[in-house]
Amino acid sequence: MRFLAFLMVVLPVFAETGVIRRLDGTQLPVGEAEAFARKTLEAAHVTGAQIVVVDRGQLVWSAAFGLRRKNPELPMTPETTLWAGSVTKAVFATYVMQLAEREGFPLDVPIAEQLGKPLDSYEAYRESGTALVADPRWKRVTPRILLSHTSGLGNLSMFEPDKKMHLHSEPGSEYRYSGDGLNLIQLVLEQKKGKLLDQLMQEALFSPLGMKRTGIIYRAEFGENVADRFGAAEQFLAQTRRFPARAAGSMTTSAEDLAKFVLALFEGRILQTDVQKKMLLPAVKIRTVHQFPMPNDAAEGAEASRVGLAYGMGWGLLTKTKYGRAFFKEGHGDGAQNYMICFEKRQTCMIVLTNSDNGELAFRPLFEKILGNTVTPWEWESYTPEAIATLRNLQ
Repeated sequence: MRFLAFLMVVLPVFAETGVIRRLDGTQLPVGEAEAFARKTLEAAHVTGAQIVVVDRGQLVWSAAFGLRRKNPELPMTPETTLWAGSVTKAVFATYVMQLAEREGFPLDVPIAEQLGKPLDSYEAYRESGTALVADPRWKRVTPRILLSHTSGLGNLSMFEPDKKMHLHSEPGSEYRYSGDGLNLIQLVLEQKKGKLLDQLMQEALFSPLGMKRTGIIYRAEFGENVADRFGAAEQFLAQTRRFPARAAGSMTTSAEDLAKFVLALFEGRILQTDVQKKMLLPAVKIRTVHQFPMPNDAAEGAEASRVGLAYGMGWGLLTKTKYGRAFFKEGHGDGAQNYMICFEKRQTCMIVLTNSDNGELAFRPLFEKILGNTVTPWEWESYTPEAIATLRNLQ
């Protein structure tokens, strides 16, 4: 059973290259990478996964492991569509920057001024938006502030005691991750353009880039090869059919499609060079031990200082590593744990998507062994076994 569960699919074209060049210049044979990934994923009880490596602007390795579905057992393939979770935020932020470049979308005009009526007049925000509208600081919240996660909003109103949106700090003053913030920009764009987000991003990004396995919402053509999602005991949790469109995290995609996306970024086919530099320019420095600090946790983290941890427009940033600057994004949801990181100068990326609540247990060994990435702030990401256990106990 375990052998079948970790059936691996590798595209032959990539095996011909023979090796993966790691960040330190050493070479890892593809066969060794495949064997290590299979062993690591199996040991962590990750039901299924996709891994791709991009190096010097080319896709050099793509592999799929394990199962996309049980009963009957169907293998994960490179074409399988998985839930991207919050990786959606970074792709959406890139789309917003494209609108700013090509259509003059104003990043510094407050959201309240760009909406046609008060936020709590919209059906989706009739209850959750009342406290936010009543806060005078709301009138200073701009798309740029929201993209950099410095609005002061909590992550999602569903996690607030009263289920309403609140500003917990002065807009623009400190990093505080917020999915609600990205959804507010989505509301503005849909109102201005008269189209829903899934259509907007399909027309602007996914179709032009040939991302055939990607959508902000589930599409019928994904059905024959879409990954179900599984828990820590590898039990079935849910099918992957995400509705409605949410800039904060509804996208489904494949690792190869995300490789097409980052390759287009490197080639300047999504953004002009100066706009892309602005997107990846630090908007706020991050000094915390964890991305989601516990209440009254004011400690500063050594990891953050060591790698120059910061946030740009929708992307996490490492501004001072021995491998140069990097941008990254993680995705976390029930039965979906994903991570991608790209190093700008060498145009090197590694992307791992999983359909498992155990995916994060495998990230550090996978990224360190295959890419030679020793600079990701693993503790800040809560990708250590201790942090993962703590988070599970809190749920």
